[in-house]
Amino acid sequence: MQYRIVEREAFQVIGVNREFPFEVEDGGIQAFQNFWNTIHENGIFDQLEQLRSGETKGLLGIWAEVNKEENKMDYYVAAEYSGDVPEGLKSLDFPASKWVVFEVQGPFPSALATTWERIYSEWFPSTGYVPTEIQPFEVYIETDPKNPKAYNEIWVAIK
Repeated sequence: MQYRIVEREAFQVIGVNREFPFEVEDGGIQAFQNFWNTIHENGIFDQLEQLRSGETKGLLGIWAEVNKEENKMDYYVAAEYSGDVPEGLKSLDFPASKWVVFEVQGPFPSALATTWERIYSEWFPSTGYVPTEIQPFEVYIETDPKNPKAYNEIWVAIK
């Protein structure tokens, strides 16, 4: 697995969210796709792309406010952004932290799922690092499912 470790000052992201079940069952992936289709259709995707600034190179997928007991989580599609929050968007603040950034190359979205599995089954046990309570996120740079070499990233705050 290719990765790099970066130190980041605190940063803000803005975006939109929807609540989903924590346990993704049959049809759950389609619910995420429907959410993405909606933000493409209503112009939010383009708005976030235009507002995007900072170190991350794409739009972000963030699983925030996870509640396993109630089987729910908020999923955000967001962009790193500095400034006042535009109307209709929400903000999330990330504190200063050390991050491990995993490079994900392969078909979207299956390569992301495979990389998540390897992060927790291989990388963490072999490095001595542990994840913090800060929510990890995916950075969507190339999302064409027909591209077998799509490049995306997974960011996990570590200590």
